[in-house]
Amino acid sequence: MAARLPVILRSLQSSRIICARAMSGGQLGDGVGKGGGGIGSIREAGGAFAKMEVAKEEQYFRQLQKEQFERLKELLEDEVSHHELQIKQHLAAIEHHKKKIERLHKKDKHGEDSD
Repeated sequence: MAARLPVILRSLQSSRIICARAMSGGQLGDGVGKGGGGIGSIREAGGAFAKMEVAKEEQYFRQLQKEQFERLKELLEDEVSHHELQIKQHLAAIEHHKKKIERLHKKDKHGEDSD
């Protein structure tokens, strides 16, 4: 077993070199190790199918992002509407309290006059 250890270590070192080289540069869809990675057999093969697959993925994620922005926009518009409604309700409550205070002042003045 000890005699086989150096052989195993050398094979591991050479596989590291190959792996490091396989992960170098390139464009998505160019095949294994060229930015496309080992995601699926179509991408591994590279070529036109891999580039078409990358384009479909990018289109999917752009569409997904667009839908997420639309949902976010709707949520924010709903939130603004809600806050505007609350503002109207608060303004109405303020007006109600001002009238109440005014009635109390009038009542207080009438009470002072009778003393």
